[in-house]
Amino acid sequence: MKSRQFLLAKRPIGTPTAENWDYVETELPSLAENQVKVKVLYISLDPAMRGWMNEGKSYIPPVGIGEVMRAGGVGEVLESTDPNFKPGDYVYGGFGVCDYAVLPTQGIHKVDPNLAPLERYLGVLGMPGMTAYFGILDTGQPKEGETVVVSGAAGAVGTVVGQIAKIKGCRVVGIAGGEDKCRYLVEELGFDAAIDYKNSDVKKGLKEHCPDGVDVFFDNVGGDILDDVLTRINMKARIVVCGAISQYNNTTPVKGPSNYLSLLVNRARMEGIVVFDNVANYPKAAAEMAGWIAQGKLVAKEHIVEGLETFPDTLMMLFRGENFGKLVIKVDH
Repeated sequence: MKSRQFLLAKRPIGTPTAENWDYVETELPSLAENQVKVKVLYISLDPAMRGWMNEGKSYIPPVGIGEVMRAGGVGEVLESTDPNFKPGDYVYGGFGVCDYAVLPTQGIHKVDPNLAPLERYLGVLGMPGMTAYFGILDTGQPKEGETVVVSGAAGAVGTVVGQIAKIKGCRVVGIAGGEDKCRYLVEELGFDAAIDYKNSDVKKGLKEHCPDGVDVFFDNVGGDILDDVLTRINMKARIVVCGAISQYNNTTPVKGPSNYLSLLVNRARMEGIVVFDNVANYPKAAAEMAGWIAQGKLVAKEHIVEGLETFPDTLMMLFRGENFGKLVIKVDH
């Protein structure tokens, strides 16, 4: 059986282009012990993928040249040599950007299509949802009545962060690009306010919508927006560094915060979050979030693009700010 795959052909300088990928058909190997053959149905596209393409030390090794591009996915087991998995099971794992995969069962887990649509296991019930849950609750530690600001608020992580903060009784202000996204945050997700960074002054918006300052800032964007928020933080504020999508395609060094002395003045802290640190507690988080979805307290939205071959351009939607909610490719078979 053959698999269509996107391989990393060369490391990007700045924004990835078509030249960074090889689109190939490869014969799949026979199954070794404790392996499964999976028909990949949905592929998760995440900003972190841009970092995985770079050489250098990080929290996870880079994708090697000539290797299948790393990506989470949901699929159906076709064959198995592991007694814990059988044909017909639906599973989540790091299958990569391909339509069929053979890989060890370590790190793969079953998902239930009766509890939630399969694509939801890549969003709210997957890595972005886990990032949001542990990032805001464990690292941000919001308390009732506090003001929480979220950048990249209309993305897969930001939408969930804001809603969890609302569930915990906070005032929530989102920063997103475009009127439609800002309207969606307020009218459909229940944010208290939204600042359109593309069409308005962020600093002015923060002054208006956070009159009592900012207690928790969940940052997915970095750059100038991080600097703007640092001018508004309160005593003992918590800044959760989840990502810096504004900086990922830079060809110059990453722009660090110039207003960082605000951390000193306000005895605030800035702490990074990497979702893999919390693997042991994923089931507990997923159960709680599934409960919130069932109660109507947490709205989940996926942005689905059809066709494996669309991958190079679909990935760039993340950096152009075009996706609404969790960006997913539905694999054509």
